[in-house]
Amino acid sequence: MTTENVVEVLTSYEKEHADSLVLISTRHGDIKLRLYSETPLHRANFVRLTKAGFYDQGEFYRVVKGFAVQGGDSDTRTMKNGAYKIPQEFNPKYIHKRGALAMARYGDERNPEKESSSHNFYIVQGEPKTVQELRAFEAKHNMKYTPQQIKLYTTIGGEPSLDQEYTVFGEVIEGMDVVDKISEEQVDGQNWPHTIVPHKIKTINQ
Repeated sequence: MTTENVVEVLTSYEKEHADSLVLISTRHGDIKLRLYSETPLHRANFVRLTKAGFYDQGEFYRVVKGFAVQGGDSDTRTMKNGAYKIPQEFNPKYIHKRGALAMARYGDERNPEKESSSHNFYIVQGEPKTVQELRAFEAKHNMKYTPQQIKLYTTIGGEPSLDQEYTVFGEVIEGMDVVDKISEEQVDGQNWPHTIVPHKIKTINQ
């Protein structure tokens, strides 16, 4: 798959694979997630890599407590992936609340279209925000949060600084305690855990 044919390939794949529930297994326990149908390219890509066994060679390699845990890559990976990016699928319904699943990406200088990584993902931990902070993010991103979204950010928390910058395509429905355990890992100066946290991922709605 390439950046040139990624939309065609994933659109076709999505029609044949309607999976929307996945399970990430780690030494800290399991994380169950629901993938959104409104972000079809990202859902199809995640399911495709999962079913190919690609993510079974990955790990949570970047851990920033209170912010997010990032997975997908690994220094020991042998399975290769094509050099492609996924067009962004920003949806105002889906914000970076605590438990949100999103794709990482290169910065705007290299990637002005905000296209997503082919395989690196993250789960938001985040912390509660004030209404004043949310108003500032609304102005910066030229958007408006709904009352329900404001309630989520001010109670359970999240990372509104990432909204409209990275594509959210799913959310944790069970196992946020496992995400919290991963966030407690001791890390080096690059936020890489001293003791690796491998993950295996499978779809659970065949």
